[in-house]
Amino acid sequence: MTEVASAVVHDVLGRRFQEVDQPIVDYIVNVLADEDFDFGDEGEGVFEALGELLVGAECVTDFNECRLVCSKLTERFGKHGLFKEKLTVRSLTTPVRMNDGMEEEAPKKKPEPIDGPLLSERDKQKLERRKRKDERQREAEYQVHLAEMEAARAGMPVVCVNHDRDGGPNVKDIHMENFNVSVGGRDLIVDGSVTLSFGRHYGGLVVESLVGRNGTGKTTFLRHMAMHAIDGIPSNCQILHVEQEVVGDDTTALQCVLNTDIERAQLLEEEARLLVQQRDLEFGGETEKSNSSIDKDAISTRMEEIYKRLELIDADSAESRAASILAGLSFSPEMQRNATKTFSGGWRMRIALARALFIEPDLLLLDEPTNHLDLHAVLWLETYLVKWPKTFIVVSHAREFLNTVVTDILHLQGQKLNSYKGNYDIFERTREEQVKNQQKAFEANERSRSHMQVFTDVSVTNKLLSHCCCISMSFIDKFRYNAKRASLVQSRIKALDRMGYVDEVVNDPDYKFEFPTPDDRPGPPIISFSDASFGYPGGPILFKNLNFGIDLDSRIAMVGPNGIGKSTILKLIAGELQPSSGTVFRSAKVRIAVFSQHHVDGLDLTSNPLLYMMRCFPGVPEQKLRSHLGSLGVTGNLALQPMYTLSGGQKSRVAFAKITFKKPHIILLDEPSNHLVSHYPFLCNILFASIRKVLEGRAVLFLIREVKSFDVFCSGNLNPDLDAVEALIQGLVLFQGGILMVSHDEHLISGSVEELWAVSEGHVTPFHGTFQDYKNILQSK
Repeated sequence: MTEVASAVVHDVLGRRFQEVDQPIVDYIVNVLADEDFDFGDEGEGVFEALGELLVGAECVTDFNECRLVCSKLTERFGKHGLFKEKLTVRSLTTPVRMNDGMEEEAPKKKPEPIDGPLLSERDKQKLERRKRKDERQREAEYQVHLAEMEAARAGMPVVCVNHDRDGGPNVKDIHMENFNVSVGGRDLIVDGSVTLSFGRHYGGLVVESLVGRNGTGKTTFLRHMAMHAIDGIPSNCQILHVEQEVVGDDTTALQCVLNTDIERAQLLEEEARLLVQQRDLEFGGETEKSNSSIDKDAISTRMEEIYKRLELIDADSAESRAASILAGLSFSPEMQRNATKTFSGGWRMRIALARALFIEPDLLLLDEPTNHLDLHAVLWLETYLVKWPKTFIVVSHAREFLNTVVTDILHLQGQKLNSYKGNYDIFERTREEQVKNQQKAFEANERSRSHMQVFTDVSVTNKLLSHCCCISMSFIDKFRYNAKRASLVQSRIKALDRMGYVDEVVNDPDYKFEFPTPDDRPGPPIISFSDASFGYPGGPILFKNLNFGIDLDSRIAMVGPNGIGKSTILKLIAGELQPSSGTVFRSAKVRIAVFSQHHVDGLDLTSNPLLYMMRCFPGVPEQKLRSHLGSLGVTGNLALQPMYTLSGGQKSRVAFAKITFKKPHIILLDEPSNHLVSHYPFLCNILFASIRKVLEGRAVLFLIREVKSFDVFCSGNLNPDLDAVEALIQGLVLFQGGILMVSHDEHLISGSVEELWAVSEGHVTPFHGTFQDYKNILQSK
């Protein structure tokens, strides 16, 4: 039947139909060949189902011709017997009352019973007033939180290039011994000891849920470090925390970086002022020259001092070095000359990072430095940090980035700090082996202690319980206060003390990312681009003649430099933008979910996750919303916690919960790992605090892994494999729908997608190779 239908459609539409993309051709033929399809009277059913598609694909010139073609298709399909005419259903001129002539009236439907007591109007008004009061209170608490954050930022010291290092010689190695760190009255590190060798980069793993009620543990601690507000921080240790983007004003990007060298800027300004004075004196009269001979000598002396100082601080190379750093972060020469106010927030964060790299502080604090970078800039930053002459602290979710820049890992477990040689992958293998050995040692120790503690009749035998199973009572506990056996009990207790304890392995609870499976599966094509072009009004054409399709089996990652238009393509796919020309077809039944920074920033921070979901989906039972939040890791009291107290990763989970509640068929992800990992790890803060107590002007790199609760952190084991990015990968792999993501995270891409699309020069083309092949091409350029 499909072959006959295809022949009829080609015969009716003619040559124009041969120029249409094959997915659209197949869709039209399959719709018409469906035996349940209703062609309607005079082809109205065909027009309603395929009219816009036929016009958009240029199979017909306009809708008038489209109606004629649909009528002709209906006639031809009817002649070939490809569909059965349906009986015409006519409407009655007047309604028919089925109970006319009947004596008894039909019983009225009884109202459904309402659970709980009925609320009076007064009670409803009370509830409404309570609701408004709670909203005002949440808003007031949020404003207090914003005021505290602004006050903390205002107190941050200005960090600039420091060409002088007063305070004695630098310490090469740092020996930290027997130090304690506690937060909120709870011990996080007890009797910690660690040695930081000069010239090595120490890394760790990003911690997810060690947070208090305010959710700002790590940020607050980093600010305290930068403000030298912690005891033990040397006054001559220069610390720079890259936290905020630079202010947008008329200063160029290049000058914004150069302005961090305050001494150089002041010397150049003084030089310019003295040159003007010197020129005025030279062109003055003879009387003025004789009277100002002393001034000229003073100016010449000062100018000589300025030139010597500029040479000493290598002022001539400052501009080229700043330009080189900006170029590495993907700033073209033209962009470097643009005012900072013309850049978006992401690009201004790059300028802030460039300023930090240009300053070269004693201790550089980097919080997710790759979030706002494209792959080319990430590769450059890796190379730059590997050669970093000092020490830095970095928190990052990018596994490959950590593997490149880290030489050692500091791991906090059981309130103790341990150091591991090697990068992230080596640490994972070492920890896995240690956990296995620890579990075996724990089990053996428990068996031995049980054998020592439980005995048969002591007067008869001295053997352990393992040789006799008739007694199950603890010998020590039973005879501890028996005078006749006191000496024997004491000997057993001493034997147990000599045996010692082995800590039990406590596994972290798993991260959860369970995307709901759609109940239906629309037929292909799902999404199809046919010669689609796009450009913003008044601007150039960004993309021309895009031709590609997405279905429920697609697993695609788009790669390319920042600013090339990857997010624009996502908006075209989602329908947020319309093509300037060509066709973008979306199945009427397809549901698309889009995750981006916009959805995270759009959360109501004064609300809590559960209340936010109830407002987004009114009428849905609370338990259903709680269950959906729990499937994405927002469980228990976390669902009732104010949104502004949540970490970046937890806010991302709430955003995921919102966009996936309707069970989408296609998920579009715009840099999901950037916002997934939390930005509030106490473990990072703890390590920073411990260093601060004995730092003596040095710096350290830490990476802290995700932990799920305070108690787990204090007593348990950190499993390196159970982190948020890994959970996202597992969730995407199990998702029964299509995926298209924009990302530069190699681990995420390699674990969850099957195809790469490269975006460049206004085109989207499949990349035949792995992500590593793509990186190699970028590095070779």
